Amino acid sequence: MKKYIFFSGGVCSSLGKGLAATSLANLLESRGLSVQMIKIDPYLNVDAGTMSPYQHGEVYVTDDGAETDLDLGSYARFTKAPILKANSITTGQIYQEVIKKEREGRYLGRTVQIIPHITDEIKRRILTVGKQPGVDVTIIEIGGTVGDIESIPYLEAARQMSSDLGKKNVLYVHLTLIPVVGGGELKTKPTQHSVKELREIGIQPDILICRAPEMLSNDIIRKISLFTNVEKEAVIIGYDLKETIYELPIVFRQQKMDEIVLKKLELEAGEPDIQQWEKMVSICKNADKIIRIGVVGKYIHLPDSYKSIYEALAHGGIANNARVELKKIDSEDLESFSDEEIEAEFADIHGVLIPGGFGMRGTIGMIRGAEFARTRQIPCFGICLGMQIMVIEHARNVLNLADADSTEFKPETKNPVISLLEEQIDITQMGGTMRLGKSESNLVPGTIIHEAYKSGQIFERHRHRYEVANSYRDQLSASGLIISGYTPGEELVESIEWSDHPWGVGVQFHPEFKSTPINPHPLFANFIKSSLRHEEKNI
Repeated sequence: MKKYIFFSGGVCSSLGKGLAATSLANLLESRGLSVQMIKIDPYLNVDAGTMSPYQHGEVYVTDDGAETDLDLGSYARFTKAPILKANSITTGQIYQEVIKKEREGRYLGRTVQIIPHITDEIKRRILTVGKQPGVDVTIIEIGGTVGDIESIPYLEAARQMSSDLGKKNVLYVHLTLIPVVGGGELKTKPTQHSVKELREIGIQPDILICRAPEMLSNDIIRKISLFTNVEKEAVIIGYDLKETIYELPIVFRQQKMDEIVLKKLELEAGEPDIQQWEKMVSICKNADKIIRIGVVGKYIHLPDSYKSIYEALAHGGIANNARVELKKIDSEDLESFSDEEIEAEFADIHGVLIPGGFGMRGTIGMIRGAEFARTRQIPCFGICLGMQIMVIEHARNVLNLADADSTEFKPETKNPVISLLEEQIDITQMGGTMRLGKSESNLVPGTIIHEAYKSGQIFERHRHRYEVANSYRDQLSASGLIISGYTPGEELVESIEWSDHPWGVGVQFHPEFKSTPINPHPLFANFIKSSLRHEEKNI
């Protein structure tokens, strides 16, 4: 029988439900089980595609082109579970489907209600993923916090599934906060109330994860157990990790969380094998080299906006036995800096990364950052918009097209080196109009990117509307910009490189989405390797 584990959260948001859920999945996979992950987002948006990074953090893109919550990126980094469109559920999708069925007369004249119609659609989507051949366990993270009005239908659907499938096939994990008040006292009352609220909905948690600044004493754990009706051994402490989030599966393993899950679900599995994961964590904690990377972006004030990029840089460090320190540089600030101030800003940086984004704000600062990296021979990695910025900078300062620009920023520019595809010029709808998901690229032999991948054919994920204008290809190439990757048939530019530069690579796709701590992406590993060489040369 298929098994289902629901993760809910209480007290406050952003406690790390996604990391907790995927850490458990990591442990179950280490025992030979096949796991699927689902993220439920209670917002009414159909997907995350049109949401601001300041509201929602980064948008994680799947192979099949779904624009999803950043937690799915955590799932991909911690597990081998395939992450596709079906693994992301939103309230917008649920209501859109139920209303569509109602308009088609599929409910045979019945009054359409939250129960059973909305909850049935929620369960249908969960079971569609969970019933796939070979899947042993499906872990479902319910976004938001117990008590939020938006989450109630999902918690009700989760409650119903225990009745539908049997108690031994459905497990409930609840994550709460143990806050510290004046004098350093740890308070359990918020956790008690959170569990009480969950029980009022009809769900008694089987496992309780308590987010705390430190490991809790046995007395506090016993108190929590008594007041929440959760066995003492099933009260798991998710204490703050000082060095790396990748240590969390090890912390859960030490508290035997995976054993408790197997016992409660009556599930047979092999012994855990986490040696490779422990070795990776050891490198994170004991790396003997430090490298400093400057990220020149427009959303740097919200850490989650570039979550996958920051993690992929850390993975590149792991591949080179190095710890990556980030210097986050607001591209808007660079626009008003003098040359001397820019020199000072980049003085302690060994590599520059220019990430993606949308809109004109901050792009002048990105261009100045790219120019500094190019002229000072600092390794530079441009991703999506970052690659387009590198092309614009080259066109302006090497090709001497002073007004070179993207039609996204300046529609009337006389030199649109970056522009929309012809068939997209008249788009009026923003959602779902981009080049999205996995597609093929062919790499030019002898280039940096070809050497990094050690292959002439790659498949990477895209999320953009604008492309390098084909009408400027010859001029750009003649002036020293190397076009190192194309779509099949050389229809579109996929990657560029600076000539006469140690490592200046721009890619139109998003390699960060495929990087994991166990298998660092080759481009990030190569970029960090080059940055280390630059650092050694300048000691």
